Amino acid sequence: MHTATSIYIQAPREKVFAMVSDLGRWPERLPHYRYIDFRGNGTRGQVVEMAAVRSGIPISWTSEYWSDPRSLELHFQHLAKWTKGMKVVWTLTPTRDGTRVEIVHDLVFRAPLLAWLAEPIIGGFFIEHIARQTLATFKALLEEEPATGTTEPAKADVLEAP
Repeated sequence: MHTATSIYIQAPREKVFAMVSDLGRWPERLPHYRYIDFRGNGTRGQVVEMAAVRSGIPISWTSEYWSDPRSLELHFQHLAKWTKGMKVVWTLTPTRDGTRVEIVHDLVFRAPLLAWLAEPIIGGFFIEHIARQTLATFKALLEEEPATGTTEPAKADVLEAP
C-alpha cells in the first residue's frame, strides 16, 4: 500500500516544521486527534501511542517518531496492530509562495492475500481521510497566524476570567 497526501501552505517551511513537529500539541490543535502518549525511547526516536477518530470511529496506533531538523522531515515507523511496519514520512518542500507538505504512507501487508481487502479500508477510509484532515487543519492554523510568527493567540483574543 502506498498513499501520498499533500497540500500547499502559505508559510515558510521552517515555520511549518516548527508547528507540525510539535507532536505533543497535536491533540489541542487537531480536533480529530484524541491523544498522543509518549511511551519512552525507541532506537531512533520516541515511542508514541497516537489516537484519532474517523467519522466517529476511534482508532489508535503505536509508532516510533523522530524528526530531522536538517531536512525538515517527520518520520513514523508503526510498531503494532494492523499497520505494523508502515513507514510514514512528512516532507516539506519550499515553493514560491510557501511550502508543499506531503505525507507518504508505505506498508507491505503481512497477509498479502488480504491486501485487496485491507488496502481500501486502511489506506483509503482511514489513512487518507485522517491525513487530509490533518493537513487541512495545519494549513488553516498556519495561514491564519499573526505576522509575529507566534502560535499563541494574540492578547486581545484571550478571554480572562473576571
